[in-house]
Amino acid sequence: MIEIDLIVKRKFGIHLRPATEFVQNISKFKSSVKIMKDDQIADGKSVLDLVTLVLQENDQIKVIVEGEDENEVVKLVKNFFSFDEIEHEKRTDT
Repeated sequence: MIEIDLIVKRKFGIHLRPATEFVQNISKFKSSVKIMKDDQIADGKSVLDLVTLVLQENDQIKVIVEGEDENEVVKLVKNFFSFDEIEHEKRTDT
């Protein structure tokens, strides 16, 4: 089991579209993923659970990953929550 603390860096937070993207990618793995914000916990493989956390930019979260492919999942989780949509748009427009 791996536990990591992260700061949500997505400018617009985690609304329905990015939550769906996250769940689609995470669901390819066997590991379980739990995401905690304050006293709430969500199943990382459930769009509804993820959206109900109402994750905003700069929110602090804890992610718990457990399973045989947990190292790969942790890399994906870190990349997802640290992704800056605005910066990405600037880089692809040039």
